[in-house]
Amino acid sequence: MSSLPRVAIVGRPNVGKSSLFNRLVGRREAIVADQPGVTRDVKTALVRSDRQESFELLDTGGLWSGDRWEQDIKLKISEALQGVRLILFCVDGRQGPQGMDFEVAEWLRGFQGEVLLVATKLDDPQHEENTEFFELYGLGFGAPFPTSAEHARGTYELLDEIIRRLPPAANEAQEETVRVAIIGRPNVGKSSLVNALIGDDRVIVADVPGTTRDSVDVHFRFAGRPFILVDTAGIRRTARRDVEYYARVRSERALNHSDVAVLVMEPFELGDHELRLANLALVAGKPVVLAINKWDLVSDEELIASKRHISQILSHLHFAPRVYTSALNDFGLHELLATVIRVYDRTRTRVPTSEANSWLEVWTQRQSPPNFHGKALKLFYITQAAIAPPTFIISVNNESFVTRAYEQYLRNRIREDLEFMEVPIRLVFKARGKRSGKRVRL
Repeated sequence: MSSLPRVAIVGRPNVGKSSLFNRLVGRREAIVADQPGVTRDVKTALVRSDRQESFELLDTGGLWSGDRWEQDIKLKISEALQGVRLILFCVDGRQGPQGMDFEVAEWLRGFQGEVLLVATKLDDPQHEENTEFFELYGLGFGAPFPTSAEHARGTYELLDEIIRRLPPAANEAQEETVRVAIIGRPNVGKSSLVNALIGDDRVIVADVPGTTRDSVDVHFRFAGRPFILVDTAGIRRTARRDVEYYARVRSERALNHSDVAVLVMEPFELGDHELRLANLALVAGKPVVLAINKWDLVSDEELIASKRHISQILSHLHFAPRVYTSALNDFGLHELLATVIRVYDRTRTRVPTSEANSWLEVWTQRQSPPNFHGKALKLFYITQAAIAPPTFIISVNNESFVTRAYEQYLRNRIREDLEFMEVPIRLVFKARGKRSGKRVRL
């Protein structure tokens, strides 16, 4: 875990906690909607001030929500507040203290962290002269700090106040953190798998599709390396601009910002949904690890048939490593993380140009380039231009002479001879003297 001080935003539902979180973080990390219960799990992000002071900020679900998630949310927040240095207790500055606010205030007195009362939604300074604002003193946490996240009013001053109240962070070397997006259809067991991987019930799990509404970052270490597991909402198509739509957008953004994608699937339910998710990862150039979850439910008689069915459905992902897992009995979890590390390291490997060109000569001798009406395709040299994903530029005499079959031949050779078997690669064929090339994605 990071040694950075931790700050948590808490309060009853719909008082603007996620809006304040986004404003302090400086980007739209959390889903915001005019309805209670959107945030259920604890979401974290790094905040860095203009003076380079840093802290970890936690966005939490609404306390005393009154819905089926109330106890689960309260438990997650209780666990998250352990070790938190400062608690931002958010209340609606225009409404004044409500009954639930007093309940939350009394509950917070049981924690050791310092509490700063933050009055939200105060767009106009005149609101601070209303009776409702002064009644907030009755919550027992001193003078409320006036803010409006929507209009950035008071938020910069709030950030300064947070920094003033926190101890200086310990200087620590910045380690390379592996960011892993856990993707899959709704209710496939993503959150259960995350909890099993870290050995803690960090995210809420229920047999209800859509329990996870926003992407949730979970920090932990494995084999001495820091990880961030991003538990995403189940990605499914929706045309409506509702909470599910924004959950899908956040999940896709989490995938684009990840280093490795773990596609969680059930052995008994595979189809177009998994293909679409896999394609999203490949288009983004992310290595994909296939986690076939709930493998403990497959009987011995069905093992061979199930593996054959999975191979048929995901034939275009033949290069992606597969790990059979069970969050219920921890089967395959260490193998899954070890596989993630392996593909992460491989996708960041660079091949020396001299070595790649030696192989290019071998490849063209093994199979001659195609010939068009007496004009042969000529391959002059190859170089690796980028990592993550590994991208190779091949200089040719004419891009149009590169057939699909020869592209596939070169891809296979790069995979096998340069040892990129488990990760997506990109090829760019570029004619001499031209700045544009033809890019092929895998």
